[in-house]
Amino acid sequence: MDASPSALSAAIGAKVRSERQAREWTLDQLAEISGVSRRMLINVEQGSANPSVTTLLKLSDALGIGLQALVAVPQTTPVKVVLAGEAPALWSGEGGGRGMLLAGTTPPDILELWDWTLAPGDRHDSEAHVRGTKEILQVREGEVTVIVGEQTLVLEVDDAISFASDVPHSYANEGTARARFSLTVFEPSVGDGPRVEASHD
Repeated sequence: MDASPSALSAAIGAKVRSERQAREWTLDQLAEISGVSRRMLINVEQGSANPSVTTLLKLSDALGIGLQALVAVPQTTPVKVVLAGEAPALWSGEGGGRGMLLAGTTPPDILELWDWTLAPGDRHDSEAHVRGTKEILQVREGEVTVIVGEQTLVLEVDDAISFASDVPHSYANEGTARARFSLTVFEPSVGDGPRVEASHD
């Protein structure tokens, strides 16, 4: 797949539209199930939007297909190789950082492998994922500040952390040099029907 932003947006839009139509859902129905506004859905399907990772997660979960299936060529064999430079960048920071989805499995239990770089000052804020989602992160370069709920931790090279990501969480580079980390995300039971986001009242 051409990983340029415009080509990626067009491919994601086509996939969302085909999956929605296969279920015979209207835009309003998908909006209600996913929690993504109808206006945003129209923009996504037309390929004119640059949806956030949060929006993509909501759509892939609502459609029950997993994020990897939403942003990549469909997997036709049990083994799928993503060559260097072919992974889509699903997040870009103002300072030049990028979040690359390297690989992912198919439903029902989704496992994703990400490669993140954060330029100095970059920060990615994530809403709470669906209940049961977990993440494991290891710093490969620089220093990464991880905020999980009310807890803030500063991790250095080779430090690792695991946490339940059904609470708001963030990754930030508050240092002066580039930071890089590997991230694994586990999301269980994708495609089992609409699920309620974790409550944090």
